[in-house]
Amino acid sequence: MRVTRRAVSFGLLAALAVVAGCGGGGSAPVASVGPEPGMVPVPDAGFDAWVAGFRSRALGQGVSAGTFDAAFAQAGFLPGVIERDRNQTEFTRTMEDYLAIAASEERVSKGRAALARHGATLSAIEARYGVEPEVVTAVWGMESFYGERRGSVPVVSALATLAYEGRRGSFFESQLVAALRILQNGDVTPAGMTGSWAGAMGHTQFIPTSYLAYAVDFTGDGRRDIWSDDPTDALASTAAYLSRSGWRRGQPWGVEVRLPEGFGGPLGRETTRSASAWAAAGVRDMDGRVVPDHGPASIIAPMGRSGPAFMVFPNFAVIGRYNNAENYMIGIGHLSDRLKGGPPVRGSFPPDARGMTIADRKALQERLTARGFDTGGTDGVIGKRTTDAIAGYQARAGLPVTGEPSRELLASLR
Repeated sequence: MRVTRRAVSFGLLAALAVVAGCGGGGSAPVASVGPEPGMVPVPDAGFDAWVAGFRSRALGQGVSAGTFDAAFAQAGFLPGVIERDRNQTEFTRTMEDYLAIAASEERVSKGRAALARHGATLSAIEARYGVEPEVVTAVWGMESFYGERRGSVPVVSALATLAYEGRRGSFFESQLVAALRILQNGDVTPAGMTGSWAGAMGHTQFIPTSYLAYAVDFTGDGRRDIWSDDPTDALASTAAYLSRSGWRRGQPWGVEVRLPEGFGGPLGRETTRSASAWAAAGVRDMDGRVVPDHGPASIIAPMGRSGPAFMVFPNFAVIGRYNNAENYMIGIGHLSDRLKGGPPVRGSFPPDARGMTIADRKALQERLTARGFDTGGTDGVIGKRTTDAIAGYQARAGLPVTGEPSRELLASLR
């Protein structure tokens, strides 16, 4: 789900909840039982007036009166949506942190199990759309943790609340009209149309306009059902989207490479050369071999020349059509490779801004947990639970309470 070009489409907000917002440990959050706080409609006269005015605009765009009235019969203003929209925590994750969560051992093991469980379906989807099962499964794993976190917020209420609030009113009103068209088509009922607080829906987190453009009825039951426990239509819809965006079966998204000593570049997706041209410049894969020609290729090194580098091909840009954040694109590609049995990233990551390696950060989490300050895991990703644990330890030890990790703090925990 892109916050820029697509505003909140596909799964970036869902991915941020799993990847950016939960680190330290970075495992996916536990699903809540019952409605989230603030996600039950409350009376609001201004909202009711807005809905009354919106009704004529929706009907003018082809939504029937019956569809509209049924959709809004139980809909209402959700204060929790506005709170979430206005208070999105900004997390800056390095590629190292991002991959520690996006391709965690838990996510890889669950993904391999999902591949085995849905192998026949994914093979049939590949036969029709030409997108490999591991790639589709990687998107599924990133967006909803293989269907475990699809979102339970009523989509009509969420989109109407955001359209009424007005900060991005025209965008969310267009999504709301699209949601009503989905209901009018009979793909889902108003009660069944649930998703994230920002209106992304189903196993792979489509927003309504993207659903209308790309969702498919792969099961042949007459509905494009991305919401139910059966993920078939959602997985096929993801493959259809990637296929229509130019996915080439058999082409890797990228290959991890070694750059020669003194490599002068250029780095970045703006420059493409043939694999043979990069080979002539001394670029090799991690086993010292020349990378095969998979089409125009760029070299990217998101953490600088001292960090891991990748030769990326046109399929990398196709992943970017789903979400153009570079870490996300690498995360999907790398997770798909891990699901195929590939290794973790082999290049070394430089220390972070505090001079700490991921091994240092894991050790910090382990020692805090041993002292009774729960960090939520030992993945080396510093998130809110880790900073809270640090602050708790500092308070008990009589240290300045900063919540910040450091090598000095690590040494004090020995």
